[in-house]
Formats: sequence, structure tokens, C-alpha cells
Amino acid sequence: MEHELWLTVLLNRWLARFVTPVLAALGLPPADPARPIPDYVAMEILVGLLVIAGALLLRRRLSVENPGKFQHVLEEILGFVQGTAEEIIGPRGRRYTAMLGTLFVFVALCNLLSLVPVLGVPDSKLHIEVSPTGLIQATLGLALAAFLYYNYHGFRQHGVIGYVKHLCGPMMGIAIIMFPIEVIGNFGRLLSLSVRLYANMLVGGILERVFGGLVPVVVPVIFMGLHIFVSLLQAYIFLLLPAIYISMAVAEEH
Repeated sequence: MEHELWLTVLLNRWLARFVTPVLAALGLPPADPARPIPDYVAMEILVGLLVIAGALLLRRRLSVENPGKFQHVLEEILGFVQGTAEEIIGPRGRRYTAMLGTLFVFVALCNLLSLVPVLGVPDSKLHIEVSPTGLIQATLGLALAAFLYYNYHGFRQHGVIGYVKHLCGPMMGIAIIMFPIEVIGNFGRLLSLSVRLYANMLVGGILERVFGGLVPVVVPVIFMGLHIFVSLLQAYIFLLLPAIYISMAVAEEH
């Protein structure tokens, strides 16, 4: 039996009787009906609960006259996300701030999770602990959420026929060439988003384990700082790319 995180054990104990039938009905029966929830899903659930708890705490303590430190931090994050969205998408960028901000915060927290010793996800093949985003299943799920979101707004902005024409390029004479290229490129963004994040976080975990084992005194601290930098950078990229894809999906032809 593979090692399970404490939260995974609890969730499987409480929810296996409900999750297993649902997965079976979807044609995705778990290998072990008593353990349908893997470690990375448990950690993503934890991050989701932290985000919700933070939002509720902010709402409870929200103040215009006397804002606290937590409110200041979140206001800075909100301003950063709004500024990025408006710079890339334009004046309508504020409309997409909620989704982009949620992706940014969620990915950043997932990336940083392995810095807490009891919250790293065990990788049974490499025998290291990684962030949830160090597994392709997690990053592919995040990429799929972004993919569905920007395509939904593309259809919403242009309509079905209009969005299909949007994918055909500006000249109808080359539509037969442009349309399949655009469709393939559109689905290719799933791979781009998921593999970039997964590869960076996995390699970071491997380097920490290798160099930390060779020089266990100062090097681990250096790599922890590098891990924080890479985590925030990858979260920013996961904010930036969906914003670009949204701007392309909702752009009006002139």
C-alpha cells in the first residue's frame, strides 16, 4: 500500500462511500474502492477550502476606514490581477478578474504547498514529495478549466457561428486552411498550460531532493527560496496565458 497523506486518509474514510459510486457511474471506477481520492486531489481540496476560508474572513473583517494587513495584501493581489487583465484584454478585462484571480491564487498556493513538510504529495515513482501541481493530472485539470472558460466567453461574445468564423481567420478564402490550424492550436493550449506548470514544479522538487541530500546545511534554504520564486512565477504565467487566450477569443474583427 502506498503512503497516504493524513488528509487523504480522512477524506477517503468520510467520502469513499459517496465518491466511488459516482466515479463508477462515470465509467472511471477507482482501483481501490476504499481509496478513490488520491493525494493530489486531497491537497487541491485543502487549497480550495483555504481560499474559501480566506474570502469569508476578508468579508467578515472588510473595512474601508481601517483595513487590516490581510485586506491590504488581498487588495494588492486584486489590483495586480485587474491591472494585468485590463492591460491584456482591454477595458472589459475587469469582467474576467474573478476567474483569473482565482486561478492565480489557487495555483500559487498549490505550488507552495510542498514547503509544508506534512503537505507534500508523495511521488511513488521518484520517491520525492512534490506540490499537487507537480503531477500532470492536477495541472491538466486546471488547464481544462481555463480552456473551457475562455472558449465559453468566445461563444458568448460572438455566438456559435460567429466564433467559428472567428477561428477561420480574417479572410474567408483561406478559411479551409486556417480553421483546422486554429482548432489544433486551441487544443494545443491545454498541453501548453498543463505541461509547463507540471514540468517546472516536478523538476523543482527533484532538484531540491538531489542537492538538499548532497549538502543538507545551506543548500535546502537556497532551494526553498528558489521554490517560492518559481511557484509565484508559474502562478503569474498561469494568469497571463489564460488572459491572452481570453483576449483572442473575445476580440472583435475590424
